[in-house]
Amino acid sequence: MAEETKPKVEEKKEEAKAETKKLDDIKGSPENKEAIAKAEGKTVETKTESKPAVKKADDNELKIGKKKAEPKKAELEREYVIPIKKYILTVPRYKRAKKAVKVVKQFLAKHMRVEDRDLNLVKIDINLNNELWFRGIKKPANKIKVKAVKRDGIVYAELAEVPEVVKFKIAREEKRKAAASKNKKKAPKKAKEEAETDKDKDGVADKIEEAEDKKSVAEKAAKTEKNVAKEMKHTAQGKHMKKTMPVRKALKK
Repeated sequence: MAEETKPKVEEKKEEAKAETKKLDDIKGSPENKEAIAKAEGKTVETKTESKPAVKKADDNELKIGKKKAEPKKAELEREYVIPIKKYILTVPRYKRAKKAVKVVKQFLAKHMRVEDRDLNLVKIDINLNNELWFRGIKKPANKIKVKAVKRDGIVYAELAEVPEVVKFKIAREEKRKAAASKNKKKAPKKAKEEAETDKDKDGVADKIEEAEDKKSVAEKAAKTEKNVAKEMKHTAQGKHMKKTMPVRKALKK
Protein backbone atom coordinates (compact mmCIF):
# COMPACT_ATOMS: atom_id res chain seq x y z
CA MET A 1 0.00 0.00 0.00
CA ALA A 2 2.88 2.28 0.78
CA GLU A 3 4.44 1.71 -2.61
CA GLU A 4 1.15 2.55 -4.38
CA THR A 5 0.66 5.85 -2.53
CA LYS A 6 4.11 7.24 -3.46
CA PRO A 7 3.49 7.56 -7.22
CA LYS A 8 0.07 9.14 -6.56
CA VAL A 9 1.69 11.80 -4.37
CA GLU A 10 4.32 12.52 -7.01
CA GLU A 11 1.65 12.83 -9.67
CA LYS A 12 -0.27 15.31 -7.55
CA LYS A 13 2.90 17.35 -7.02
CA GLU A 14 3.57 17.43 -10.77
CA GLU A 15 -0.04 18.52 -11.43
CA ALA A 16 0.32 21.29 -8.86
CA LYS A 17 3.54 22.48 -10.49
CA ALA A 18 1.87 22.50 -13.91
CA GLU A 19 -0.99 24.61 -12.56
CA THR A 20 1.42 27.08 -10.96
CA LYS A 21 3.26 27.42 -14.31
CA LYS A 22 0.00 28.13 -16.06
CA LEU A 23 -0.85 30.76 -13.49
CA ASP A 24 2.57 32.34 -13.88
CA ASP A 25 2.13 32.46 -17.66
CA ILE A 26 -1.29 34.02 -17.28
CA LYS A 27 0.03 36.60 -14.78
CA GLY A 28 2.76 37.51 -17.24
CA SER A 29 0.16 38.75 -19.72
CA PRO A 30 -1.80 41.70 -18.21
CA GLU A 31 -4.75 41.19 -20.56
CA ASN A 32 -5.94 37.94 -18.81
CA LYS A 33 -6.82 39.21 -15.31
CA GLU A 34 -10.22 37.54 -15.38
CA ALA A 35 -8.61 34.12 -16.11
CA ILE A 36 -6.38 34.60 -13.04
CA ALA A 37 -9.41 35.32 -10.89
CA LYS A 38 -11.23 32.21 -12.12
CA ALA A 39 -8.17 29.99 -11.59
CA GLU A 40 -7.62 31.24 -8.04
CA GLY A 41 -11.36 31.35 -7.25
CA LYS A 42 -11.21 35.04 -6.25
CA THR A 43 -12.95 38.13 -7.56
CA VAL A 44 -10.51 40.76 -8.77
CA GLU A 45 -11.73 44.28 -9.54
CA THR A 46 -10.60 45.48 -12.92
CA LYS A 47 -9.22 49.02 -12.75
CA THR A 48 -9.27 51.15 -15.86
CA GLU A 49 -5.98 52.91 -16.34
CA SER A 50 -6.49 56.65 -16.43
CA LYS A 51 -4.47 58.43 -19.07
CA PRO A 52 -2.41 61.35 -17.84
CA ALA A 53 -4.25 64.63 -18.43
CA VAL A 54 -2.66 66.81 -21.04
CA LYS A 55 -1.81 70.20 -19.53
CA LYS A 56 -2.99 73.18 -21.45
CA ALA A 57 -0.41 75.83 -21.93
CA ASP A 58 -1.10 78.99 -19.97
CA ASP A 59 -1.43 82.33 -21.67
CA ASN A 60 1.73 83.54 -19.95
CA GLU A 61 3.72 80.57 -21.31
CA LEU A 62 2.41 81.28 -24.81
CA LYS A 63 3.41 84.92 -24.50
CA ILE A 64 6.90 83.97 -23.37
CA GLY A 65 7.34 81.23 -25.97
CA LYS A 66 5.84 83.02 -28.97
CA LYS A 67 5.34 86.73 -29.44
CA LYS A 68 2.02 87.72 -30.94
CA ALA A 69 2.31 89.20 -34.38
CA GLU A 70 1.31 92.86 -34.22
CA PRO A 71 -1.21 93.93 -36.87
CA LYS A 72 0.41 96.04 -39.56
CA LYS A 73 -1.02 99.52 -39.96
CA ALA A 74 -2.17 100.27 -43.48
CA GLU A 75 -0.66 103.59 -44.53
CA LEU A 76 -1.52 105.69 -47.55
CA GLU A 77 0.34 108.85 -48.62
CA ARG A 78 -0.79 111.19 -51.37
CA GLU A 79 -0.42 114.78 -52.53
CA TYR A 80 -3.30 116.83 -53.91
CA VAL A 81 -3.82 120.30 -55.30
CA ILE A 82 -7.26 121.10 -53.93
CA PRO A 83 -9.36 123.70 -55.84
CA ILE A 84 -11.23 126.00 -53.46
CA LYS A 85 -12.43 129.01 -55.49
CA LYS A 86 -15.33 127.37 -57.32
CA TYR A 87 -16.86 126.10 -54.05
CA ILE A 88 -16.56 129.48 -52.30
CA LEU A 89 -18.28 131.76 -54.83
CA THR A 90 -21.79 130.75 -53.72
CA VAL A 91 -21.02 131.51 -50.03
CA PRO A 92 -21.25 134.96 -48.40
CA ARG A 93 -17.95 136.80 -48.01
CA TYR A 94 -17.88 136.66 -44.20
CA LYS A 95 -18.01 132.82 -44.29
CA ARG A 96 -15.54 131.99 -47.07
CA ALA A 97 -12.52 130.94 -44.96
CA LYS A 98 -14.66 128.56 -42.88
CA LYS A 99 -16.07 127.10 -46.09
CA ALA A 100 -12.53 126.64 -47.46
CA VAL A 101 -11.56 124.51 -44.45
CA LYS A 102 -14.69 122.40 -44.93
CA VAL A 103 -13.96 121.98 -48.65
CA VAL A 104 -10.47 120.63 -47.88
CA LYS A 105 -11.90 118.11 -45.41
CA GLN A 106 -14.62 116.97 -47.81
CA PHE A 107 -12.10 116.56 -50.65
CA LEU A 108 -9.74 114.44 -48.51
CA ALA A 109 -12.58 112.33 -47.08
CA LYS A 110 -13.70 111.50 -50.62
CA HIS A 111 -10.32 110.79 -52.25
CA MET A 112 -8.67 109.09 -49.24
CA ARG A 113 -11.70 106.79 -48.84
CA VAL A 114 -12.69 107.63 -45.28
CA GLU A 115 -15.48 105.52 -43.80
CA ASP A 116 -18.89 107.13 -44.35
CA ARG A 117 -16.94 110.28 -45.40
CA ASP A 118 -16.82 111.33 -41.77
CA LEU A 119 -15.19 114.77 -41.53
CA ASN A 120 -14.22 114.13 -37.89
CA LEU A 121 -11.72 111.54 -39.16
CA VAL A 122 -9.85 114.20 -41.18
CA LYS A 123 -7.32 116.16 -39.09
CA ILE A 124 -5.85 119.40 -40.50
CA ASP A 125 -2.47 120.70 -39.38
CA ILE A 126 -2.34 124.11 -37.69
CA ASN A 127 0.00 125.49 -40.37
CA LEU A 128 -2.40 124.41 -43.12
CA ASN A 129 -5.27 126.07 -41.26
CA ASN A 130 -3.25 129.28 -40.85
CA GLU A 131 -2.44 129.28 -44.57
CA LEU A 132 -6.15 129.11 -45.43
CA TRP A 133 -6.90 131.99 -43.04
CA PHE A 134 -3.81 134.03 -43.98
CA ARG A 135 -5.66 136.64 -46.07
CA GLY A 136 -8.62 136.86 -43.70
CA ILE A 137 -12.11 135.42 -43.60
CA LYS A 138 -13.22 137.07 -46.88
CA LYS A 139 -10.28 136.11 -49.16
CA PRO A 140 -8.97 132.57 -48.56
CA ALA A 141 -6.54 130.87 -50.94
CA ASN A 142 -7.97 129.90 -54.35
CA LYS A 143 -6.13 126.54 -54.29
CA ILE A 144 -3.70 124.78 -52.00
CA LYS A 145 -1.24 121.89 -52.25
CA VAL A 146 -1.73 119.33 -49.48
CA LYS A 147 0.11 116.20 -48.32
CA ALA A 148 -2.28 113.62 -46.80
CA VAL A 149 -1.34 110.52 -44.76
CA LYS A 150 -3.84 107.86 -43.66
CA ARG A 151 -3.16 105.89 -40.45
CA ASP A 152 -5.70 103.55 -38.83
CA GLY A 153 -8.59 105.10 -40.73
CA ILE A 154 -7.67 108.70 -39.77
CA VAL A 155 -6.35 111.16 -42.38
CA TYR A 156 -3.71 113.71 -41.32
CA ALA A 157 -3.28 116.66 -43.72
CA GLU A 158 -0.42 119.18 -43.83
CA LEU A 159 1.17 121.62 -46.25
CA ALA A 160 3.10 119.96 -49.08
CA GLU A 161 5.21 123.06 -49.76
CA VAL A 162 5.96 124.89 -46.52
CA PRO A 163 6.94 128.59 -46.95
CA GLU A 164 10.14 129.85 -45.33
CA VAL A 165 8.22 132.05 -42.89
CA VAL A 166 6.27 129.04 -41.65
CA LYS A 167 9.49 126.99 -41.36
CA PHE A 168 10.97 129.71 -39.17
CA LYS A 169 7.88 129.67 -36.93
CA ILE A 170 8.00 125.87 -36.60
CA ALA A 171 11.70 125.96 -35.65
CA ARG A 172 11.03 128.68 -33.06
CA GLU A 173 8.20 126.68 -31.47
CA GLU A 174 10.40 123.57 -31.28
CA LYS A 175 13.12 125.57 -29.50
CA ARG A 176 10.58 126.89 -27.00
CA LYS A 177 9.29 123.38 -26.28
CA ALA A 178 12.84 122.09 -25.78
CA ALA A 179 13.63 124.95 -23.39
CA ALA A 180 10.40 124.33 -21.46
CA SER A 181 11.22 120.63 -21.08
CA LYS A 182 14.71 121.50 -19.76
CA ASN A 183 13.24 123.92 -17.21
CA LYS A 184 10.84 121.22 -16.01
CA LYS A 185 13.77 118.89 -15.41
CA LYS A 186 15.70 121.56 -13.50
CA ALA A 187 12.72 122.59 -11.36
CA PRO A 188 12.79 119.57 -9.00
CA LYS A 189 16.53 120.09 -8.39
CA LYS A 190 15.91 123.71 -7.36
CA ALA A 191 13.08 122.63 -5.08
CA LYS A 192 15.39 120.15 -3.33
CA GLU A 193 18.08 122.80 -2.86
CA GLU A 194 15.55 125.25 -1.43
CA ALA A 195 14.19 122.60 0.93
CA GLU A 196 17.69 121.89 2.18
CA THR A 197 18.34 125.61 2.91
CA ASP A 198 15.04 126.00 4.81
CA LYS A 199 16.13 126.19 8.47
CA ASP A 200 12.79 127.37 9.84
CA LYS A 201 11.00 124.48 8.10
CA ASP A 202 8.07 126.72 7.21
CA GLY A 203 7.99 125.68 3.55
CA VAL A 204 9.82 128.81 2.30
CA ALA A 205 13.57 128.99 1.67
CA ASP A 206 15.68 131.38 3.73
CA LYS A 207 16.91 133.23 0.63
CA ILE A 208 13.36 133.91 -0.51
CA GLU A 209 12.40 135.16 2.95
CA GLU A 210 15.36 137.58 3.01
CA ALA A 211 14.46 138.93 -0.44
CA GLU A 212 10.82 139.44 0.61
CA ASP A 213 11.90 141.24 3.80
CA LYS A 214 14.13 143.61 1.84
CA LYS A 215 11.33 144.32 -0.61
CA SER A 216 8.84 145.08 2.18
CA VAL A 217 11.33 147.43 3.90
CA ALA A 218 11.91 149.28 0.62
CA GLU A 219 8.15 149.63 0.05
CA LYS A 220 7.62 151.03 3.56
CA ALA A 221 10.45 153.54 3.07
CA ALA A 222 8.92 154.69 -0.24
CA LYS A 223 5.51 155.19 1.40
CA THR A 224 6.97 157.25 4.23
CA GLU A 225 8.86 159.42 1.74
CA LYS A 226 5.65 160.09 -0.18
CA ASN A 227 3.80 161.07 2.99
CA VAL A 228 6.61 163.41 4.05
CA ALA A 229 6.66 165.03 0.60
CA LYS A 230 2.89 165.66 0.78
CA GLU A 231 3.25 167.33 4.18
CA MET A 232 6.11 169.48 2.94
CA LYS A 233 3.99 170.71 0.01
CA HIS A 234 1.25 171.94 2.32
CA THR A 235 3.56 173.57 4.86
CA ALA A 236 6.30 174.97 2.61
CA GLN A 237 4.02 177.45 0.86
CA GLY A 238 2.93 179.09 4.13
CA LYS A 239 6.50 179.36 5.47
CA HIS A 240 8.38 180.69 2.45
CA MET A 241 5.70 182.64 0.61
CA LYS A 242 3.94 183.82 3.81
CA LYS A 243 0.53 183.80 2.16
CA THR A 244 -2.39 183.15 4.46
CA MET A 245 -6.08 183.18 3.90
CA PRO A 246 -7.91 186.39 5.04
CA VAL A 247 -9.78 185.84 8.26
CA ARG A 248 -12.63 188.07 9.38
CA LYS A 249 -12.45 189.56 12.81
CA ALA A 250 -16.07 188.64 13.54
CA LEU A 251 -15.15 184.97 13.26
CA LYS A 252 -12.35 185.31 15.83
CA LYS A 253 -14.78 186.34 18.49
